[in-house]
Amino acid sequence: MASDRSAPQGPAATLVVTFPASPRERAIIADALEGRADPVYLADLPPPARAPALAGATVLLARNTERELQDGEAARIGPARLVQFLTAGVDFVPLSALPPHVPIAANGGAYAEPMAEHALAMTLAAAKRLFVEQAELAQGRFNQQTRNRMLSGGVCGILGFGGIGVATARLMRALGMRIHAINRRGWSEEPADWIGTPDQLDTLLVAADVLVICAPLSHATAGLLDGARLARMKPDAILVNLARGEILDEAALFAHLQANPRFFACLDAWWVEPVRHGSFRMDHPFLSLPNVVASPHNSASVPGTGETGLRRALANVGRALRGETPLHLVRPEERMR
Repeated sequence: MASDRSAPQGPAATLVVTFPASPRERAIIADALEGRADPVYLADLPPPARAPALAGATVLLARNTERELQDGEAARIGPARLVQFLTAGVDFVPLSALPPHVPIAANGGAYAEPMAEHALAMTLAAAKRLFVEQAELAQGRFNQQTRNRMLSGGVCGILGFGGIGVATARLMRALGMRIHAINRRGWSEEPADWIGTPDQLDTLLVAADVLVICAPLSHATAGLLDGARLARMKPDAILVNLARGEILDEAALFAHLQANPRFFACLDAWWVEPVRHGSFRMDHPFLSLPNVVASPHNSASVPGTGETGLRRALANVGRALRGETPLHLVRPEERMR
């Protein structure tokens, strides 16, 4: 029997996009898929068509499923190969609402380069006492003989040696710093002068002149840097947090900064933030301290970041569509909510 050549021959795979995508984003998605899957935009579908689309999805692409899926829709997701998020940190998304059999991937390292530059800028501001001396100048005090610091020859410790940590290491190495790092594997293709596993955190803390936190928030990292661990650091160390405020004990950090005026904290990540919590709040007046350099978690807020992050998420979608193991998979024990 002759085959029906008029029948449509489109790809069987579907990428269900849960967020309202702009025309530019849709063009990027179509280009990245290269015909391997049909994009289905959940926001375009009438209500009766949403559940079948979720049930038949090969891969889902999401920003925040809590906001993008309606009540009960998460349970409708079928045997998908992957739920890929655009955000690098997914601790604020209720991942436990998603079917436990479906792999979940964060967009690890998607915004690494601008965040690494931000870490460098904050570190330099602290080491060179830029804001401290600007405030002194405003009071008429010209402290020309007050010493600032050289970073060259020191140790930059990196907690979380993934995309952001590696990008930061490259910039710090260019300044002449030695790189000490920690990741879960205890090894990396990226050069480092020393690399260890999380159980060797104390070794990293003792050695670091600069400590950059790039690790994701999980049950293992929440409250990881408490008062006892901060006390192991050098009294004039510079701590940079690009990750999540909750990795640091807020009260312990404030007390440590008060007791050690040569110790600097560079905070881009805070404990209560608008995107994750609906408001900004701190329980201690960090901005009253001269040894704090602060920014509103805007280390990734540069032109083009959104498109770069989307393309990197889609590269991971491509791995799932080809049957390869996606990168940056969230472990079951790391599903914070």
